[in-house]
Amino acid sequence: MDIQSTKIELVKTILAIENNDFIQKVAEFIKNEKADFWTELSVTEQNEIREGINELDKGKRVSYDSFLKKIS
Repeated sequence: MDIQSTKIELVKTILAIENNDFIQKVAEFIKNEKADFWTELSVTEQNEIREGINELDKGKRVSYDSFLKKIS
């Protein structure tokens, strides 16, 4: 089933529900649903994060104290 069909079926299901509390919970869930932060990052930011993960995977780490000294 494609996404449009799924959406239509979901709307039909919601329209058939008579439980007000359930409808409120669904409405609150949809309202509070946030976009994935990753898609909100620029390509440069995504690449920097990937690079940092690769460095960590290779064992390249910096202690927290030395990091604080470096930025202060």
